[in-house]
Amino acid sequence: MSRPYKIHNLFENTDSLLIELKEFDLALPEEVSMVNHWLLYDKISEAMIKLWLRSVDSSSEIEERYFEQGYLKFNKIEATYIEKFNSAQHKLYRKSELQVSEQMIDLIAGYFKTF
Repeated sequence: MSRPYKIHNLFENTDSLLIELKEFDLALPEEVSMVNHWLLYDKISEAMIKLWLRSVDSSSEIEERYFEQGYLKFNKIEATYIEKFNSAQHKLYRKSELQVSEQMIDLIAGYFKTF
């Protein structure tokens, strides 16, 4: 059985895709049922890793996410992800959740099967 989720944020460039999923636990009341998952997919190596969220900062124009593996800064149009261990910077552009490929839907389903 697939786990219900909603794509909340989706950023992409030619090499990478960064996605925030909100998973819903149907057994819990809606206000406590959402669990966020941040995933980084490398299109070249076809590797997907879970980003471990450590803290959040938001203003009216810019949002920031601090992960164990790096830092994400984004607005309504674009994002920059900076890797912690090699300082590589990835400029990404916001996409609609309707633009998610079938391959990515399959990868997300596979991710949820891992736990």
